[in-house]
Amino acid sequence: MVREKDDSILKWLLRKFTNGLAFVSQYLIAYGPFGLFAIALFDSALIPLPGGPDAVLILLSTARPAWVPIYVVAATLGSVIGCLIFYYISRRAGRSALKRFSPRKQARVKELIDRYDVLTVLVSSILPPPFPFKIFIATAGVFRFSVIRFALAVAAGRAFRYTLIGYLAARYGEHARELLAQYYPYIGLGLAGLIVAAFVGRNILKKKSKRDGCQSVVAVTGKTGSEPF
Repeated sequence: MVREKDDSILKWLLRKFTNGLAFVSQYLIAYGPFGLFAIALFDSALIPLPGGPDAVLILLSTARPAWVPIYVVAATLGSVIGCLIFYYISRRAGRSALKRFSPRKQARVKELIDRYDVLTVLVSSILPPPFPFKIFIATAGVFRFSVIRFALAVAAGRAFRYTLIGYLAARYGEHARELLAQYYPYIGLGLAGLIVAAFVGRNILKKKSKRDGCQSVVAVTGKTGSEPF
């Protein structure tokens, strides 16, 4: 009986909190790009508002297509600042910031960041919900990934994502939501694949160029790189 009463109280509090967040979100939307900036900041800083920046960006871009570049800049700046706030919170909290994620996920994300560096943050910032981007931010903070490289990667990924959303909203109006729900995961994954392929190709070309350079030195000097001149 007591447990049922406690559960009902928790549900009531949760409903009140959710309604409060919905009110805040609706209030901020009225401020256009400034409201979108705030919603993107809160969403990235671990206080997600109902709808999130993607939905608000669609709403605003549909109403005023000419303002899409302004909305994209506002959403990107808000998201980057919010991510930096969460980054520094995780950096200060240390490994306790990762305790809500399973050890397997922690190890996997750490391995990806160690192996692919800024590319991991860039790709993960492009992918839409429900992709767990928060664990990538927390991991970057806990293990002190370069804050400048982190911010630039998030900015590039979010700018692409919000530009695509804004363009679709300006072109297709309210139908953009359906298009994004249906196709954006595939677009995001396809783009991620292209970025990874470009990164791998660049590394292959760099290794090939280095190998060709060593062979040229050997041809000119008649000595290998390990032999003293």
